[in-house]
Amino acid sequence: MTDRAVADADRGNWVDRWAPLSWRPYARLARLDRPIGWWLLLWPCWWSAALAAVAAGAPYPNPWHLVLFLVGAIVMRGAGCTYNDVVDRDVDAQVTRTRSRPIPSGQVSAKRAFAFAVALSFVGLAVLLQFNLTTILVGAGSLVVVAAYPFAKRVTDWPQMVLGLAFSWGAFLGWTAVFGELALAPVALYLAAILWTIGYDTIYAHQDRRDDAIVGIRSTARLFGRYTKLSIGGLFVATVVALAVAFALVGAGWPAYVGLAAFAVHLAWQVITLDEDDPARCLMLFRSNRIAGWMPFLGLVADAGLRAAGVGG
Repeated sequence: MTDRAVADADRGNWVDRWAPLSWRPYARLARLDRPIGWWLLLWPCWWSAALAAVAAGAPYPNPWHLVLFLVGAIVMRGAGCTYNDVVDRDVDAQVTRTRSRPIPSGQVSAKRAFAFAVALSFVGLAVLLQFNLTTILVGAGSLVVVAAYPFAKRVTDWPQMVLGLAFSWGAFLGWTAVFGELALAPVALYLAAILWTIGYDTIYAHQDRRDDAIVGIRSTARLFGRYTKLSIGGLFVATVVALAVAFALVGAGWPAYVGLAAFAVHLAWQVITLDEDDPARCLMLFRSNRIAGWMPFLGLVADAGLRAAGVGG
């Protein structure tokens, strides 16, 4: 079997070094060599679980829910990316950054890749079935958006918004897993996560904007053009405002807002230091959102814990 690392994975990652040769194409399809994606899919889930803990007066988010969301994020990100690669295989072959992916580089066939995506989806279903009926039904609703995403870049300048609709769905699930119903707070959280996703994925899309223009792929990176920094800045400001609304709706205390303030500073740093013409810088800033996601989460966790101890609020 021909083995070829993908262009945008870190050199020397564990898949390239340790995974059996026959497993590597599938691990790369699932993006196990690039974990940032499942972190970004996970954060709305964990934010929601922590928000629900504050609203319910619990001392911390349900640990079992956090584990389930972690497993679910990893497998469903893998399933989604594999499905996306099957749909985009001809386009990926024309883009410098993506032509080394397993399907266009000939490491695995589209048919086998699709079967792999289905297998991962069944694992994700097994995870989802551990929750209450409301969470199962709400979680199943995300499949429509996930299925539509690969086609969005062909018909709209806002594929990042469609990605946001899919990647942010966990903002509902952490809440329904606790309360068995939806409320305004997780809706505000969902809006915040969508805006955040559009912002960070616009930064990511700047790596490909020249190739995308050649092959006719649309994106907010191309749409915003010279107004990119202003546009991302506006999206990030709106993200922080929506998160503040979600926090206020559950009566969050000062620890949550400290975490939110740290998050806002991190987002501002991304905008200020962004160089749209430097692909390496764009990738680094995009990946930094894994760290940024900890800030609201830990703020909410601290809030819940201090309240339970009779200190916060």
